[in-house]
Amino acid sequence: MIDYDGIASDYARHRGVHPGVLEALVTTSGVGAAFRVLEVGCGTGNYITALNEATGASCWGIDPAEQMLSMAGEASGKVILQRGGAEQLDFPDDYFDLVFSVDVIHHVSDRTAYFREACRVLKARGRVCTVTDSEWIIRHRQPLATYFPETVEADLGRYPPIAELRQVMEQAGFGEIAEDTVELSYDLVDAQPYRDRAFSCLHLISDEAFHRGMERMERDLCTGPVQCVPRYLLLWGVKQG
Repeated sequence: MIDYDGIASDYARHRGVHPGVLEALVTTSGVGAAFRVLEVGCGTGNYITALNEATGASCWGIDPAEQMLSMAGEASGKVILQRGGAEQLDFPDDYFDLVFSVDVIHHVSDRTAYFREACRVLKARGRVCTVTDSEWIIRHRQPLATYFPETVEADLGRYPPIAELRQVMEQAGFGEIAEDTVELSYDLVDAQPYRDRAFSCLHLISDEAFHRGMERMERDLCTGPVQCVPRYLLLWGVKQG
């Protein structure tokens, strides 16, 4: 099991906001200053803080890891943070306009309970957004799948198929389900985020596989930048009724 309290500082130092994800969260949901927004599994608070700053919406973030929440609190004094899990949301019915999670759904043990809870706390016509990875994205990650191919099978074993998520969402009371994919290309010039294993899948492979991949990456970086193409799939649903 990954100790997220133990790696919180590495997440805070190396994990940033994917601009395509932030833009989609704002534009697709139409978030404004009058909105209430909840991020489930907010971690160190990157996304909920950025969304609050971009829109002025009233924002909440929950996470089960105390150290992650501590880091999030240092990032913003405006976001309301509390410890909690996805399967039981400690909020009133019909309270939020948007509930979202980023790279979290594979950690949720009871996804049916989560989506039912998300539906409960959302207002009628409120939106849920699950930012996750499809099988195709996992198999084509750059540079993770290139230098650490062992992460592919590790993550295919824990990320739920998109078709499964769509079915659970429908059963929970969501309709108008839609998918969107965002990507960003940039050049990696420093391998430190990978040395620090600031990606949870790097904690799921053997030390031998990790060091083998790091040697290849650092060797290639000696000759020039390594191309990175982070992608995410955004799965949207609208509360019916």
